[in-house]
Amino acid sequence: MMARECIAPPRATLGSHVLVDLAGIDAALLRDAARLEAILADAAQRAGARVIGAHFHHFGGEHGVTGVVLLAESHITIHTWPEHGFAAVDAFMCGAARAADAVDAIAAALGTHAQVRQQVARGVA
Repeated sequence: MMARECIAPPRATLGSHVLVDLAGIDAALLRDAARLEAILADAAQRAGARVIGAHFHHFGGEHGVTGVVLLAESHITIHTWPEHGFAAVDAFMCGAARAADAVDAIAAALGTHAQVRQQVARGVA
């Protein structure tokens, strides 16, 4: 006797989490905490999210930046490695906010030529 697979109908998710690796970015930009904060805050607005706070830290000298923009709808984070022209970005948003739009805006502002993207539906368990 063959077992039958039971597939549940699709249901709404609580949010979307987009993770992206961005490459080919100018090293000076990846060390500029103030500029990165402005880029992420602008991306949040473009995605229909509301910024409620932010914290960015430059590790000094030629090192990179880590930062988070807190949103009423969740968050956007960035971690940079200027020596590799690389940034890891994630955007998690719920409600009507559009995480993929935020990531698109960030990639455009950073002038990346390469990206690897994953999108995860959150709140489906």
